Amino acid sequence: DGRIVIEAAKRFGARGLGVDIDPRLVELATENAKRAGVESLARFEVRDLFETDLRGVNVVTMYLLPEVNLQLLPRLIDQLKPGARIVSHDYDLGPWPFDEMIELALAEKMVGPLGHSRVFLWLVPADARGRWIAELPELGGRWQFDIAQKFQILDVEARVVNSAGGGNMAVRGARLRGEELRLAITGVVGGKGYNTFFAGKVADGRIEGSLRISDGEDSKTIPWKATRQP
Repeated sequence: DGRIVIEAAKRFGARGLGVDIDPRLVELATENAKRAGVESLARFEVRDLFETDLRGVNVVTMYLLPEVNLQLLPRLIDQLKPGARIVSHDYDLGPWPFDEMIELALAEKMVGPLGHSRVFLWLVPADARGRWIAELPELGGRWQFDIAQKFQILDVEARVVNSAGGGNMAVRGARLRGEELRLAITGVVGGKGYNTFFAGKVADGRIEGSLRISDGEDSKTIPWKATRQP
């Protein structure tokens, strides 16, 4: 009945499109938007969701059956930009791990999983795959990051490649949330132990952000950037 698109328009001034293959439901949603006074922002069309262009969309909400979610998954990945949000009611996206999930007990819910609702959130991840090089004279010189990626899950190897005291570093944590990359790395550089926390934005073959360095006594934060190698 269009309630999500209409509510987004009322609360946040968001411009939205709702699609459904049933003309009766599209007519109902359109009337509801007019009654709410947001027909200039919330519009509805009879359309096959598999033929709906998602490029440029910031948020996708859906309440579909599990097998339809799986059919839609490649289109979501291919067309949505990094950082775009996907929200699904009750059913997940199979092999793509969700970023967040909220579960509510609803005794009156008589469709789908009975008695409770789950709301899943995904953020479309940036492409962080490959070998990245960062020049960090404050931390031993040249750093090399080798990143493998499946959806937002990262497998990261880090090393200092041109320092006499460098070598492989221990990646304690890695997270990719949309375009935001975070790495917690410890190791010895030049005979001294360091804890480091890299935060940056992945875009256009570059990572740029801030780096916090601590040696157990002092800490400092500096800018850093890395470039993906061909």
